[in-house]
Amino acid sequence: MSTLTIRLPDNTAQRLKSYARSRGQSVNKLVEEMSAQALAAWDTEIRFRSLAEQGDINKALAILDRLDKDDALSL
Repeated sequence: MSTLTIRLPDNTAQRLKSYARSRGQSVNKLVEEMSAQALAAWDTEIRFRSLAEQGDINKALAILDRLDKDDALSL
């Protein structure tokens, strides 16, 4: 495990401490959870961008057109 020192405005640090306390957590645990959430979102974005680069726009548009037609038929 690594130690990371960050600089935050006093107001932000106090708010983080209050937020962590309201959740019954340490600031360390709160920041660890928030970091995990941010990294999961980033990993998802990277995965979708990678898949998009491999995709075929014309096939995707054809699928969307087909879905639109199916929705119109169900009305």
